[in-house]
Amino acid sequence: MTQSETLFATALRCRCPRCGKGKLYDGLLSVAPRCHACGLDLAAQDAGDGPAVFVVLILGAIVVGLALLVEVLFAPPLWLHVLLWTPVILGGAIALLRPLKAGLIAIQYRHRALGGPAA
Repeated sequence: MTQSETLFATALRCRCPRCGKGKLYDGLLSVAPRCHACGLDLAAQDAGDGPAVFVVLILGAIVVGLALLVEVLFAPPLWLHVLLWTPVILGGAIALLRPLKAGLIAIQYRHRALGGPAA
C-alpha cells in the first residue's frame, strides 16, 4: 500500500495519523488529546478552517447543481426546496467534516507539522 492510499484510508476511518489504529476523535469533531494506541500527542494539532472551506466548496457545488436540476425538471415550490435540501446539507456537512479534518491532520503529521516521521 502506498503512502497516499494509507493517508486516504486513515482519513476515511478517522484514525491516528501515526499508527492508524487509535481513534482520532473523542466526540463528533473534538480531537482526542492523545492517541489511545500509540500515545501520539494530538493536542497541538490545528486543522483550522480548512475542512470547513472544503466542505462548503464540495457540498455547495453538489447541492446547487442538484437543486438547479430539480428546479428545471419539476419546478417545486420554494418550501419544498427548503424541506428537501436542509437535511441533505446538514447530513452532508457532518459526513464530510470528519474525514476531511482527519485528512488534514494526517497531512500535517506526514509533513512533520505535528512532529511527524523523519524524512
